[in-house]
Amino acid sequence: MKVSYTGVHNQLPPKVQAKVDAKFAKLAKLLDGRGEREAHVIVTQERHRHCAEITLQFHDHKLVGEGSDADLFTAVSVALDKLDKQAVKQRSKWREKTRRKDIPSPVEAVSAEPPKKKTNEQSLDGKRVFRVNHSGRRKPMTLDEAVLEMDKDRDYLAYRDAERGGLSVLVRRRDGHFDLIES
Repeated sequence: MKVSYTGVHNQLPPKVQAKVDAKFAKLAKLLDGRGEREAHVIVTQERHRHCAEITLQFHDHKLVGEGSDADLFTAVSVALDKLDKQAVKQRSKWREKTRRKDIPSPVEAVSAEPPKKKTNEQSLDGKRVFRVNHSGRRKPMTLDEAVLEMDKDRDYLAYRDAERGGLSVLVRRRDGHFDLIES
């Protein structure tokens, strides 16, 4: 990261300069994804108070951090901390916007596959088999949670049992009671 200073009549003391450079290096890791950035530091002094303003351009946004204190290093440090927070926020916004894709709807995809060979059951009944692909992984649940999740119109529910870790199917019987099939 290229840093240019304005308003500092004398060069910063070497210890202070090393600390400021370390903070700028940390900020550069966060921002220098596509080429090198340029930061401009403006330092003013009013009576016994130093004011530091740091500006830099990031993804079509101007980030500005301001800090003031009696100590020059503290003023620059406060400005850098504010700038760091802004950069993290802008970077997360940019990531979320660019990484967002057309996510398929959470409705499970159902695909009909034509049977390759006719079996006795298919030729007699004329029924087709539909394969259901569960795209979203669901968390394991207990038997009580599965009973609560079943609606009045739902006849069965396949879920991963939280206690055993195996696959279980809860089926509603015609009399209103349930059958539990565990594998």
